[in-house]
Amino acid sequence: MKYDLEGNLMQILNIELEKGEEVFSESGAMSWMSPNMKMDSHIRGGLGSGLGRMITGESLFLVKFTPEDGTGAVAFSPSFPGKVLPLEIDAGKEIICQKGAFLCAESTVEVETIFKRKLGAGLFGGEGFFLQKLSGKGMAFAEIDGEVYERELGKGEMLKIDTGCVAMFEPTVKYDIKKVPGIKNMFFGGEGVYLATLEGPGRVWLQSMPASNLAKTLLQFIPKR
Repeated sequence: MKYDLEGNLMQILNIELEKGEEVFSESGAMSWMSPNMKMDSHIRGGLGSGLGRMITGESLFLVKFTPEDGTGAVAFSPSFPGKVLPLEIDAGKEIICQKGAFLCAESTVEVETIFKRKLGAGLFGGEGFFLQKLSGKGMAFAEIDGEVYERELGKGEMLKIDTGCVAMFEPTVKYDIKKVPGIKNMFFGGEGVYLATLEGPGRVWLQSMPASNLAKTLLQFIPKR
């Protein structure tokens, strides 16, 4: 499999597949493809896995793309202005993503729904109780809202983050939520009552423009009847 990314704000992911290679994507992510590319919509992993994906904002069905004769090409686009991140998944290189971040991957990559065990993180963490876990072996691609800030956290090193800005992190990173200190900060600081915390060791990816924040900004300009 070969791939390249075009653009800056609304990137296009171009993938070239040889005979026998295949990728699968979220339903509706494909932008264009060569005439010899075969599409196959299916519930990957069975009904239970499909329902789990729906909980995290993905579709029940995933779409598999395979070239029928020779080399084929297919292009994917994110659903929101931002970046497409290539991720090399392998043993010890699993990634935890916000719901809706998965774009596409090689067939050897698994997309699972995971449950946040901590009640507070699930209720106030910005992404609900469920996240996505990318595991297996192969290339995967995630879509991130806005610009991306990537950082390697040392053991015990912590970041406090707006809950909507947490995009991805490695499984070794501890995720939780904490109250914003001070009553005035809670009500007038503009960050809500809770912030997310990420504690190392491990790599984290943060996003600058969560779709939820943009929606709140645009809401004030919509005329009220």
